[in-house]
Amino acid sequence: DWGTALGVIFAAHEQGKRVHVLVDETRPRLQGARLTAWELMQRDIPMHLIADNAAGHLLRTGQVDAVLFGADRVAANGDVANKIGTYKLAVVARENGIPVYAVVPTSTIDLSLADGDQIPIEERAADEVTHIEGAAIAPAGVPVYNPAFDVTPHRYLTAIVTEEGVCYPPFDKSLRATKAAAEARVEANRLKRGMERG
Repeated sequence: DWGTALGVIFAAHEQGKRVHVLVDETRPRLQGARLTAWELMQRDIPMHLIADNAAGHLLRTGQVDAVLFGADRVAANGDVANKIGTYKLAVVARENGIPVYAVVPTSTIDLSLADGDQIPIEERAADEVTHIEGAAIAPAGVPVYNPAFDVTPHRYLTAIVTEEGVCYPPFDKSLRATKAAAEARVEANRLKRGMERG
């Protein structure tokens, strides 16, 4: 129940490290405001909820030590697709010399995709942008473009953290090795379970 990116934060907090999380609200679905903030508060981890547009200011003014985010898909070269807005965070972090870590389960690594341009980007319903909890916040009939994800090119990532360990550039090699290790572990567990049953 630790999740991925939050799992790193939970572990650091439990180890006694001083952690203070700046949680993007994550528009348009507000997962940061609704879920991430709640999970951090349940564990008494110091945090502040911020408007998405405040992130650049905080990165530029030295109030951030590292950027962590999850990913829904990782291409063979290390490009990652995540909730919309991750790309701009990574670019601004790089501009300000702040490390960026994608924290992912190995199941999201897709070695059949050469790069992030091959990851399909879902477009979601207009009312996610025009309404909040059923209340209209935009003019009726306004045209909406609502991509749910964006791709962060691997050049903006310091590392990709997985349950098998940390992958560093060149990602095409480290991700392949990590994926192989994960598959070997799964197979070893499967054989072990089979022997215990037999």
